[in-house]
Amino acid sequence: MKKLKRVFTLLILSTFFLSSCSQTDRFEFHQEKRAAAVVYEEVPADFVPQELTVLSAGDSLTQGVGDSTKNGGYLPYLRTLLEDEKGIKDVDFLNFGVQGNRTTQLLKRLKSQEMQAALPDTDLVILTIGGNDIMKVAQENFANLQLSAFEEARKLYIDNLYEIMNTINKANPYASIVLVGLYNPFSQWFAEVEELNQIVNDWNEAGQRVIASYSNAYFVSIEDLFLNPAEDLLYSDNFHPNDRGYELIAERLKTTLEERTLPDLIKNAYMVSKEEN
Repeated sequence: MKKLKRVFTLLILSTFFLSSCSQTDRFEFHQEKRAAAVVYEEVPADFVPQELTVLSAGDSLTQGVGDSTKNGGYLPYLRTLLEDEKGIKDVDFLNFGVQGNRTTQLLKRLKSQEMQAALPDTDLVILTIGGNDIMKVAQENFANLQLSAFEEARKLYIDNLYEIMNTINKANPYASIVLVGLYNPFSQWFAEVEELNQIVNDWNEAGQRVIASYSNAYFVSIEDLFLNPAEDLLYSDNFHPNDRGYELIAERLKTTLEERTLPDLIKNAYMVSKEEN
């Protein structure tokens, strides 16, 4: 734990951790879905490419901290990739990312009037959350940092994540939901500190278990993207993704959406537009 404490000293001094930072104040699917073949129905003769609305919410990874263009991190890359799909005309992104948000804060914002008004018209919700929950444990237990403290916080994270999912589904039961996993930005410099990898793995496994409970939800793992020592994917703060890091996250999201959610999203949008006409 001495090595772990040394690493978290850097965390607290820098006020960043994993996919997010403190606020001023293999992609993985459900087990039953992994073996399922992707079936694309024949496109109707009167098919017209559809418009999709994507609501992204969560912490600084959604806000785009580390993005040199300040255009929303992975969002502009994902927009370009999705609009290249033959069934999509254009994609409207609603960015509700807030630097430093934890699950409790995201849950509160999801119940706000602004987000409750936006959710019913959303086709897809993308979430990045959990990094600041871990950071909070490190800050509050720094004098006596033990893995047991992270385990207790992980249980609360699971409870909050269930409530987050239920809140979204209540506002819009037809939207697809994607939870982006956590990654370990210290893997290249502190590979010998196994506790860090264990914490990230445990929390990602928790996220996967929650997502597996919902037929309209998917977990996208990005941890492996940041394990390649030959490619620098971190911003100058050595915590958040840089432009290339966000681009790879967008590509991983696009792969997931293309194989699992876009066929249904496009079909549903087409049926709605057909009924309206």
